[in-house]
Amino acid sequence: MAIADVILRNGRIATLDRRRPQASAVAVKDGRFLAVGEEAEIMALAGPTTRVVDLKGRRALPGLIDNHTHLVRGGLNFNMELRWDGVRSLADAMDMLRRQVAVTPAPQWVRVVGGFTEHQFVEKRLPTLDEINAAAPDTPVFLLHLYDRALLNGAALRAVGYGRDTPAPPGGEIVRDGSGNPAAIPPACCWPSPTPPSCTRRWPRGPSCRSITSSIPPATSCAS
Repeated sequence: MAIADVILRNGRIATLDRRRPQASAVAVKDGRFLAVGEEAEIMALAGPTTRVVDLKGRRALPGLIDNHTHLVRGGLNFNMELRWDGVRSLADAMDMLRRQVAVTPAPQWVRVVGGFTEHQFVEKRLPTLDEINAAAPDTPVFLLHLYDRALLNGAALRAVGYGRDTPAPPGGEIVRDGSGNPAAIPPACCWPSPTPPSCTRRWPRGPSCRSITSSIPPATSCAS
């Protein structure tokens, strides 16, 4: 009989087997499941060198593989990015922006990354540039809407040197307000400013706390 390297006992383990959807213990040997079942049968596989972990009734998840993760961007920008996905009101989103601006040191940018739409907000609109400028008068803000266009506040436009006379980039456009001043640009293939080391240190905590143990980057691109 094979002896397990590791046994997880006294837990709740989803088996994905309709005939036995839940178990209380698992045995692992050489990095593979040796047995899944109830504690009495699994503990029979323990030996003198087996590491036994008491889950104390908690749920155990297998290591998951994320098949689309922007590893480089996550490591570079974790501390400076906001996600508005699922935020129900523009008022709440702008409050998140103000709080992020308050903890973002110069010369870092605040990035609201794509994945949200104005239709999720009860107000059914995007913030105006005046609202973004009021929330972040001196901190550059890059607000990416659905990966189709980006809004830059006044501090961001000053940082990149865009003004009334800035020509549109080859093959692209600059959306201008009624006075001809730049108001929005298509998504950029760059994320300005240097990277604080704390981003790289903190970013892995997000995936790891969700049981993600490995990942596959998307097709290499400037946005990865």
